[in-house]
Amino acid sequence: MFPQTHVYFASRVLGKLNDAVVLGSIFPDIAIGAGVNRDLSHGSGIEMLEFLSRDNRLVDFALANITHGVNPDGLDYYSDELHPPYEKGYCFEKARPLVEDTVYACNIPPGMGWWKAHNIIEMGIELLISTSGDYGKIIGSAFENHSLISDIAEKMGVFYSLDSNPFMARIKKFPEVVDSSKSTCQSLAIKYNDQMLDKHNIRVKIPEVGQLILEASEIVKDDFEDFFTSVTKIVKNRICSLEHLHSINQSR
Repeated sequence: MFPQTHVYFASRVLGKLNDAVVLGSIFPDIAIGAGVNRDLSHGSGIEMLEFLSRDNRLVDFALANITHGVNPDGLDYYSDELHPPYEKGYCFEKARPLVEDTVYACNIPPGMGWWKAHNIIEMGIELLISTSGDYGKIIGSAFENHSLISDIAEKMGVFYSLDSNPFMARIKKFPEVVDSSKSTCQSLAIKYNDQMLDKHNIRVKIPEVGQLILEASEIVKDDFEDFFTSVTKIVKNRICSLEHLHSINQSR
């Protein structure tokens, strides 16, 4: 999923929204840009919570990080990996009708079609979420919290056995590579073109991608809230269990 959607989801699961929640909810994607592979960045949530459990300032960050990932199962697990009873996650399943048009609009080989079509669905959801609240503005504000960001970069350097500098550099750059505006099809398509250039050295057809994003929002509009409601319940129960364990560990 895209950043505003992750912030929205974390706020639903945790029942709060502060700078630590905002930054934690998008951190797994930030970590990839700092040199951490996806399996680790999206699969080390419990270990990160244990690592940060005695730092009250960063517990919310660690819990929000869990809402994003794949192991334990957070939003990206159910959107990408598996959403029973379907073969894949929600966004991949919803993307099936868009694969052929995505191959054309994104100038990619057919083998990349389903993967990038699921990004189109994610942007359709991002469009709907962005128009429902001020999540872009909230993200922008969190990136102004330089003291918290410095603390996160230092701690994550230790946690991932890396220097803190790559994390600081990536956090500073992240607002430039994502759409933190009140998103439109055009603004999302432009940012996606930037991301495709950075990752694959490929330019997309921006007007066509924008039209696909609009189509994606129509595909999901009738049931994406049901998806979020069901997944929120699952992830909230997991978070409550982890918070209980965290409180027990602190009392020892």
